[in-house]
Amino acid sequence: MKQTILSRNRNYSARVQLLLDSLSSYSEEQLNKKPADGGWTPIQILHHLAMSEELSLAYTRKKMGFSSDFEENNLAARVRSLLLRISLHLPVRYAAPPAIDTDKLPAFSTFAETRAKWEQARAAWTQFFEQMPDALANKLVYKHPRAGRVTWLQMLSFFNTHMERHRKQIYRQGL
Repeated sequence: MKQTILSRNRNYSARVQLLLDSLSSYSEEQLNKKPADGGWTPIQILHHLAMSEELSLAYTRKKMGFSSDFEENNLAARVRSLLLRISLHLPVRYAAPPAIDTDKLPAFSTFAETRAKWEQARAAWTQFFEQMPDALANKLVYKHPRAGRVTWLQMLSFFNTHMERHRKQIYRQGL
């Protein structure tokens, strides 16, 4: 199971790199330009994605410091994960959790800073998974703000779906 987690994490990291590489040819002005609807700039979207991973890992580490007794994967977690993925494919706008909402995003940032921030988050997750005890591989440790506790594979599936949703948002802005 742990090898599957490591493999999926590598695949997700590769998708993050593809997105970052696809944006590297745009100017700082283009990446920091507010869309007509007043939403987030492409750079802000990237920061939102990186911060969601950073804060997820911080919460997970904190939770693991208090407890080592976590539930095994179960039907309820699989259903919650499925509903979360479906909801992210719907053309509905969701409010971001307060910790990663608009007021926490930079008004301006360089692409290099933004890329480094997300790559650091990815590297931290990779290190976490590599060092994670095998016994935690199928446990419900990660807690999504809306879906509740899910497994690592379900979390990576969420990260992937979340990134895809925001990738589309970036390119709808005319990049």
